[in-house]
Amino acid sequence: MDTTNTALIEFDDFMKVDMRVGTVLKCEPNPKAKKPAYTLTIDFGELGTKTSSAQVTQNYSPEALVGKQVVAVVNFPVKRIAGIASEVLVLGAYSAAHDVVLLQPTLTVENGSRIG
Repeated sequence: MDTTNTALIEFDDFMKVDMRVGTVLKCEPNPKAKKPAYTLTIDFGELGTKTSSAQVTQNYSPEALVGKQVVAVVNFPVKRIAGIASEVLVLGAYSAAHDVVLLQPTLTVENGSRIG
């Protein structure tokens, strides 16, 4: 990975980003989205249930996502996206060959588990 144009941050800056694991409870296509997207309802344990808009339709069907654990940033302000209040940012890796590939734990962990 070329990091020549990447700004360095302090560890304390990284710790401000609250990334947690949650389980997708519900996944529906969002017909209002300009680019194909799903509306996800995700259980983050003690943090509660949150909603997100995710452009992951190329690699995942709604049925495949329900029950999956995903990683999301949970401390961004709510953003209105295609008619929904997106409360969290679900994380994925961008791949030229595969579009967006979701970040997921390799073993099941408790909903709300912090990434760090």
